[in-house]
Amino acid sequence: MRITSENGKLNVPADPEIVYIEGDGVGKEITERMIETLDAAVRTAYSGERRIEWKKALAGSEAIEKTGTNLPDETIEAIKESLIAIKGPLMTPVGKGARSINVALRQTLDLYACVRPIEYFEGVPSPVRHPENVDMVVFRENTEDIYAGIEWDKDSEEVRKVISFLQNEMGVKKIRFPETSAIGVKPVSEEGSVRLIKAAIDYAIANRRRSVTLVHKGNIMKFTEGGFRRWGYETAKKDYGAYEKDGKVFIPASRGDIEIKDCICDAFLQNILLKPEAYDVIATLNLNGDYVSDALAAEVGGIGIAPGANINYRTGAAVFEATHGTAPDIAGKDIVNPLSIILSGVMMLEYIGWNEAAALIRNAVSSMISSGSVTKDLYDLMIREGRSGKCLSTSAFTSELINKL
Repeated sequence: MRITSENGKLNVPADPEIVYIEGDGVGKEITERMIETLDAAVRTAYSGERRIEWKKALAGSEAIEKTGTNLPDETIEAIKESLIAIKGPLMTPVGKGARSINVALRQTLDLYACVRPIEYFEGVPSPVRHPENVDMVVFRENTEDIYAGIEWDKDSEEVRKVISFLQNEMGVKKIRFPETSAIGVKPVSEEGSVRLIKAAIDYAIANRRRSVTLVHKGNIMKFTEGGFRRWGYETAKKDYGAYEKDGKVFIPASRGDIEIKDCICDAFLQNILLKPEAYDVIATLNLNGDYVSDALAAEVGGIGIAPGANINYRTGAAVFEATHGTAPDIAGKDIVNPLSIILSGVMMLEYIGWNEAAALIRNAVSSMISSGSVTKDLYDLMIREGRSGKCLSTSAFTSELINKL
């Protein structure tokens, strides 16, 4: 049966239909392993009384081969009807006319919040001394900023019109080389910013987190990123009753007040190395969020084990995903780490309220990694650090993981 939503609140049957997209490169391997793991966890947690009805949809190279387009309308409609989907990595060819499937999904379905939890599993090799201090959840605005894709190539008729308008109508004097400039537009709206920031604050309240940090570059981009910062504080005060104390801003919460603060993005990227324990929930714009989430993932083991979700908290629609690339060089070799999509599946189970099944997988993953039973990517890092471990294939790792459920 299909999941339904009323004002963003999900109604989940015992047998929900969930769309899956295998993906390109290693996508097929890791998506199959994810489905096996989630099915086993659901069976174990609920003694067979619940199950997921998986519905395959096409995107990427398989879609091009069968339909002539990398993102068929049928796939968009399937996700709209089912509300929830999960996908493997998808390739976007470099060059003109090649749209990003990920960006298209986010914009078409208005999945305005990219949510990336950053947590450390004991035993994962890390380039930092104290990765256990890294515990954050990044909320990245997903539909605006330069990812809106509004730009014109140099020497094009369109860019000449834009530059002429800026210079002659708007009095812009700062385009240093107008004859050879390409131009891009960075839209950042109050509405788009506020709904993302509210999602981050709501998450912090619901999960009893300590703070929400607005990460921005408002010292340079004063009306776009500076607006994001300003609207964040205004929202905290207007909608959540935030108050100031000793120069800080707090939102009253039932289990301790939550601090609302901000940090310029370049300083933030330094601070996550120097004092990551100072940060908790992060709300940021689209481009900053891209940099920040990958940098944080590197501190706790890399994007090979980093989960992610794209969510519209108002409609309930969500697409969970492996956050890494297609890795065509190792596709079909049974050595890829499946944890990014498996942990994204854990996020999905938590999102639909199946927390018992999610906890089983999370605990099994923690046990596997702490014992040194890992796939080749993490095993090689362990050996480099002079540690022992057990190198497992993708399928063997998944089998052991399921046994630990």
